[in-house]
Amino acid sequence: MLLSGKLTARVTAIPGGRRAKWLILLAWTAIIVGAMPLAGMLSDAVTEQSSAELPRGAESTQVTELTDRFPDGKVASGVMIYARDSGVTAADRAKVEADRTALAPLAVEPIPQARPSADGKALMVVVGLADGDDLSDTAKKVRTQMETALPGGLRAELTGSAGRALDTSEMFASADATALIITVVVVTLLLLVIYRSPVLWLLPLVNAFLALQLANAIAYLLAEYAGMFVAPGAASILTVLCFGVSTDYALLLLARYREELRRHADRHEAMAVALRRAVPAIAASAATVGLALLALLAADMGFNYSLGPVGAIGIAAGLAAMITLLPALLVIFGRWVFWPMIPRYGSADTVHRSMWGRIGDKVAVRPRLVWVTSALILGTIALAALSIETGLDDEHHTTTTPGSAAGQRLVAAHYPAGQARPMQVIADAADAETVAARLRGVRGVAEVRSPRPSTDGTLARVDAVLSDPPDSPAAAASVDRARAALRDLPQAHARVGGATAQDLDIARTQGHDRRVVIPLVLAVVLLVLIVLLRALVAPLILIASVVLSYFTALGASWLIFKHLFGFPAMDVQVALMGFLFLVALGVDYNIFLVSRVREETVRLGHRDGVLRGLAVTGGVISSAGLVLAATFGTLGALPMVMFVEMGVLVALGVLIDTFLIRSIMVPALALDLGRLFWWPGRLARPITVSAPEESGEPGEAAALGAPAERPAPLPR
Repeated sequence: MLLSGKLTARVTAIPGGRRAKWLILLAWTAIIVGAMPLAGMLSDAVTEQSSAELPRGAESTQVTELTDRFPDGKVASGVMIYARDSGVTAADRAKVEADRTALAPLAVEPIPQARPSADGKALMVVVGLADGDDLSDTAKKVRTQMETALPGGLRAELTGSAGRALDTSEMFASADATALIITVVVVTLLLLVIYRSPVLWLLPLVNAFLALQLANAIAYLLAEYAGMFVAPGAASILTVLCFGVSTDYALLLLARYREELRRHADRHEAMAVALRRAVPAIAASAATVGLALLALLAADMGFNYSLGPVGAIGIAAGLAAMITLLPALLVIFGRWVFWPMIPRYGSADTVHRSMWGRIGDKVAVRPRLVWVTSALILGTIALAALSIETGLDDEHHTTTTPGSAAGQRLVAAHYPAGQARPMQVIADAADAETVAARLRGVRGVAEVRSPRPSTDGTLARVDAVLSDPPDSPAAAASVDRARAALRDLPQAHARVGGATAQDLDIARTQGHDRRVVIPLVLAVVLLVLIVLLRALVAPLILIASVVLSYFTALGASWLIFKHLFGFPAMDVQVALMGFLFLVALGVDYNIFLVSRVREETVRLGHRDGVLRGLAVTGGVISSAGLVLAATFGTLGALPMVMFVEMGVLVALGVLIDTFLIRSIMVPALALDLGRLFWWPGRLARPITVSAPEESGEPGEAAALGAPAERPAPLPR
């Protein structure tokens, strides 16, 4: 256990203490007053244009980092593309020239003349914009000018790095707010259904919201003053993660508190016992998820690396709120907060008549048949994961078609496919011409532009236009051929970058991160489970079960993406992120179940302990699973395909884990293995079944079926 004995009793008695509850409420009020203004500033700390989000150490990242040494190194190209199917007219050319003149004050370098396409149907103008924090605002002005007084029938789109920055900024600006609104609505509706109380649902929701504000404030301070990198999209994931785990912890604590209110006349004593019994499982859960997220610090991909600390902050904030503020509020409000189903002292325990109690009885009849059949069904679905294709092209990164993607299509239709996003090679200036000559001989390179020197004259950049679309496998192959050709010039220190090279390096770095992070996550989860359960067999079974649920969800999700949503592939980040969340969060529910099973086994013996543990945790864990699945499912409303895929994968995996793995497979395996399930812990040996020693609470014996030793005082 993470805490034990007298220390546990003293610590867990504090939040529900007669005086301490008011001090905790006062402390949280002060914390939130200070955190709220900072929380709203997290979006300002998001780094939208940074090599930190790219694969660390990759050639394409090195090229990005070296661009500042060139005259146009801090220039983002805005590719203005105008097209008319019947051919451009004199009026079209006049409009383009007017735009070029009007936009001159926004450009950081002279805007060249419009370049006509060979088919006479398009005109292209490249405008250089300052690549800084105001890039998206400047790009928006360019797009507005392009759309003003546009001749009928003439299409105008802004693409290039400036166009993509504008689209990304607009999508994420709406995504963070959308994620918060949808998450709050979904969690509210589910809590109303679960508790059927006009008041109780509000406490977990308020606590989750306050935990999110604290997490956002801490993340902002670390980003602003400690250099922590916050990637675009991290705030949306933090919202979902914080609400999901906070609500889970609240549901578990509320369920245990409700039990103890039936056993204790004094609500302060009931809360102290509830915390003492629930906190080890909640803390183990938080440790599992938090440490699993921190394993991302071993990743080379910038987004993965960024999400680790940000996510861990959300978990810590959620844990802090749920084991301090929520208990204090519950004790302050009293029993009436559960109205109309108020848990009265001495009321009957009806767990044995619950749905999960009946399911446990059926599983216990033939447990081996149950878990073998379940494993075969899940394994069959998991086989679909073998056919997964990864790597989305530009057209499928979003659920809609942003202007930059539409513009890229126009460029590809009327100019060499890689015109707007050339391959960039940076080498020593002395070997620039040799590098350019070598690139001209590479298959797939349509045009090699003249080398451009760096400001200090030591480096040169050579831009090479590829003949294939920059997001195509053929273009990626051309990058590999270029890199191979330049390896024969070691003295040139040539590095190949650009959009295609970045996509290629990202895909390969994600593969590296999966090989490194996944074993770390599994090791962390195993260690936490061993410490919590004081056994080895049970932790290994739990890990195997959540890995099975992950691959099942992966296979099922791929079938949904391919045949229902029409996605051609999975984003390269989804597999790792999905594994991280599903394994860490999936183990949560097994922690909640098996820690309670262990407690009941000490009291009732192994078989009855398994069935009792399933019966008493079934309802709360199922509710928590529904809330978490729905919370991650809200990512499906965002306009980025990566988030849609991640939301569906995690939501489906949580449901599989909640209603099949945790409720059927794990109990069946525990029943089939018997006491071996707890090997090599003391529960693996025959024990004398007896009620656990408690602190002398009068309601305990009554709850176990024996008469209370003293009359019940009036409930408070």
